[in-house]
Amino acid sequence: MTSHTLVPAPWSVVDAGSSLTLASTTSLASDPRLANARRWFGKALGAATGWDLAVAGVDGEATIVFVFDAEQPAEGYRLTIGEKVLIEASSDAGALYGAQTVLQLLGSQAFRAAPVGASAWTLPTLTITDKPRFGYRGVMLDVARHFQPKNDVLRFIEVAAMHKLNVLHLHLTDDQGWRVEINAFPKLTEVGAWRRESSLGAWRAGIFDGAPHGGFYTQDDLREIVAFAAARNITVIPEIDVPGHSQAAIAAYPELGLPGSSLEVWTRWGINPNVLEPTAYAVDFYKVVLDELMEIFPSQWIGLGGDEVPLDQWEASEFARKAAADLGYESVAGLHGWFIAQLAAHLRQAGRKTAVWDEIGDVGLPEGALVHSWRGYQGGLDALAGGYDVVMCPEHKLYLDHRQADGDGEPVPVGFVTTLEAVYSFDPMPQTSAQDFPGRLLGAQANIWSEHLPSARRIDYAAYPRLSAIAEVFWSDPQSRDYPGFLRRLSEGHLGRLAAMGVEFRPLDGPHPWQQRPGIVGWMRDYDQEQLDAAGKL
Repeated sequence: MTSHTLVPAPWSVVDAGSSLTLASTTSLASDPRLANARRWFGKALGAATGWDLAVAGVDGEATIVFVFDAEQPAEGYRLTIGEKVLIEASSDAGALYGAQTVLQLLGSQAFRAAPVGASAWTLPTLTITDKPRFGYRGVMLDVARHFQPKNDVLRFIEVAAMHKLNVLHLHLTDDQGWRVEINAFPKLTEVGAWRRESSLGAWRAGIFDGAPHGGFYTQDDLREIVAFAAARNITVIPEIDVPGHSQAAIAAYPELGLPGSSLEVWTRWGINPNVLEPTAYAVDFYKVVLDELMEIFPSQWIGLGGDEVPLDQWEASEFARKAAADLGYESVAGLHGWFIAQLAAHLRQAGRKTAVWDEIGDVGLPEGALVHSWRGYQGGLDALAGGYDVVMCPEHKLYLDHRQADGDGEPVPVGFVTTLEAVYSFDPMPQTSAQDFPGRLLGAQANIWSEHLPSARRIDYAAYPRLSAIAEVFWSDPQSRDYPGFLRRLSEGHLGRLAAMGVEFRPLDGPHPWQQRPGIVGWMRDYDQEQLDAAGKL
């Protein structure tokens, strides 16, 4: 086996002990079913080398050939480098991943957007047989708390694709901002897309930055994002969070909230007591929103959120109490599941499926829902036992906005300590992998919440190289997992690729001075202590 620096690590690498040098005469050919992968690779390699790569009409004349092979697994590929380069796959996705591997083998300069000087474009001769461990390999990006301009999202997708991730869960709405243009309700962006200031650091400190913040995506922006992602085998799942985390929408359309209330787009972080009133108007309003969303996003899943819904407002609302009683619920808690169920049924009638956070399992999961289990593993295990599809994304393991080291040296030190080694040791089904569930574990997802990540630079720091480690967990053979070997591949090759792409990752020995944010108050948590405290309350 060759001493490669590939990330994620392939399942099998057999070194042939020689090399192949590419030149400006390099040409490409592909089966028509794999033409998208060939086009993507031609653009990427052509940009880095400056070559005008020809497309050969006959496979035998081409240097790099994409071959359709129905025997290859879904998203899998076989890469053979000898006198030429053969990428064999049964799908465009597999061909893309083979092409990504070739680009990594060419070295960090292959990830630049233009040539930077004379380079020897040499590949090792080898055979790689590769496939993903999980079919769902996701990352969630919160663009609601801090808006990320379209070009930053496209770049985020490009880097995620290099890691063979295939789902971008886009959190588009929250209390602090509404980021998607809805033609039927223009005030959602006219009013809901900006706030007058933001909490600076942990909201408990009560400090605000005094600076307006905002932005939104037009529907064509989002169509572009979806198409850009699809060309890299990434599905974009949009999330419109209801019935909590909805103050931006209520600020734009007060009739969605408690009668007589007047709210602004929320300026602080945390769990908000203001929620949607469980009215027919609110349900119908969001059906219209979802109809427009489905026109933009072809994803089979549409996210409805459903997390962190305090009951105080409904308990104090005569309308909500009567609505709960009329529906036969013992308390207003039932309205949480009812609201989601109405919208889930609307999606189902349109041939789509609902994605929800695991809290909905406490009040009744809608038919056919995909459950994102963030409050640890139990919500996901319960959903699997109930026959639902599940994606694991436990907060204490896969929240990349959480601090990466102990102490206050990390920029805005919040949450649990989530080190590079810790995320590399993650497994979606610890101690239960042999259990037979009626539901399906589709995979796992890293989550990047952006309260303390106002820019692409800060997102880079939080995500990488931890997301590189997570991508390997999602893709590679778990029996071959080797943290020292992963660190070697990072330091000898992969960090150079990230740097060439302009990713401002966290150095392995800690932040650069300019990556620190001294004086901004965080909120450091201790997972073990929280577990002990929770056990003591039982």
